Amino acid sequence: MPSTAIVFSEPHAIAVRDLALADRQADDVLVEIEASGISTGTERLLWSGEMPPFPGMGYPLVPGYEAVGRVVDAGDRSVLQEGARVFVPGSNGFREARGLFGASASMLQLPETRLVSVPRKLEDEAVLLALSATAYHAVAASDALPELVVGHGVLGRLASRIVVALGGKPCVWETAETRRSGAQGYEVIDPAMEDRRDYRSILDVSGDAAIIDALVPHLARSGEIVLAGFYKEPVGFAFPPAFMREARFRIAAEWQPQDMAAVLELIEQDRLDLGGLLTHTARPVEAEAAYRTAFEDADCLKMILDWRAM
Repeated sequence: MPSTAIVFSEPHAIAVRDLALADRQADDVLVEIEASGISTGTERLLWSGEMPPFPGMGYPLVPGYEAVGRVVDAGDRSVLQEGARVFVPGSNGFREARGLFGASASMLQLPETRLVSVPRKLEDEAVLLALSATAYHAVAASDALPELVVGHGVLGRLASRIVVALGGKPCVWETAETRRSGAQGYEVIDPAMEDRRDYRSILDVSGDAAIIDALVPHLARSGEIVLAGFYKEPVGFAFPPAFMREARFRIAAEWQPQDMAAVLELIEQDRLDLGGLLTHTARPVEAEAAYRTAFEDADCLKMILDWRAM
């Protein structure tokens, strides 16, 4: 069965192609995709060719790890019912392209264990579940809730909302004036206006490899900086200021199943709202323009591709 997919044939080259699905395995489920999100972090690096060496990396590839759709064939072993709405964090089910991460396609085939049932209250916002779980993983990485979040893109907003849901009230730094609106229970400021010097826990989601030297002066003694962006350049810092504060550093990586479970619980309890973050929608045939908008337009928080338009 063919699947229409977004394909990066090489850096800066985007196409929409019909791809054959790989041979189906016994535990595979077939999902018809409704919408998929465009990541401005790792997916941008795949598009630009700046992605550091990564397992499974290579072209041509199908990008994406944020898709939501409905089960159309559950197979004989699945506990899922046909018609069940699920979140798909990616797949590797194509014959003619690599799946890194393989979710930007009209039809996906993958093991049932990788699927996440979508809460009924979520519509297209369900594409944000992986990013929400990533944000939760970053917030939970520290011994204390972040008091400062650096960056007010989608990941920063989700992290800040999660901190509020868990009982905190972070300050958020954002250099772009157009992105300082939309706060929910926290304050967003221009970092140039910051005068606090005693943050015990700082969460950086900016992806700026040079950010540490700007953060250390605002850190309390023995405070911690959690790096949760994806940094394409080597991360470095001046040692003496960090030495004088006995600064601690931690890296938050990929979300784990317990992070997704925690996010789903917060959503079900109406403590975490995913609304207001999907700002742009395009059809798959408009993929090239959609990706450029997602990567270059500061007003675009999250671009989704509407596969129902196929």
